[in-house]
Amino acid sequence: MQLMKFLCAAMAFVAVESANAQSVTFSNPPGVAKPFGYSHVAVVPSGQRMVFVAGQLGFLPDGKMAGEPGDFRAQAHQAFQNVKTSLESVGATWENVVKINMYMTDAKNQIPVLREVRDSFVNTKTPPTSTTVEISKLVVEGALFEIEAVAIIP
Repeated sequence: MQLMKFLCAAMAFVAVESANAQSVTFSNPPGVAKPFGYSHVAVVPSGQRMVFVAGQLGFLPDGKMAGEPGDFRAQAHQAFQNVKTSLESVGATWENVVKINMYMTDAKNQIPVLREVRDSFVNTKTPPTSTTVEISKLVVEGALFEIEAVAIIP
């Protein structure tokens, strides 16, 4: 009976370790400044599917830009929603996202709003790796924000 308990416990441990081995791990290595709302490193085990979501602007499904002209919050929220919809179309969620690239036209004024919007979508306990770039202009007239994402599906 003791042997049976030991074998069951060992099998459970191996099953947990195996499941964890298939998970993406996020880390912030010592010697690199602590990040603000993102992770420095994401490690993806082999055998997982990668999903690339093209740059998304704040377009509503009808093709119109979200919000009034100049409404960064509305555009950013819709762009994140567009990524969510794209992910869901292939069986993924924001929990599967390991990397985001974001482009904005006025970082000084937009970063606080961006963090608020971003945090309503991403897993803030293990946030994806992230790059944010301030640019002078996006290709679409009146667009203030663009985001692209990479996700991993186990």
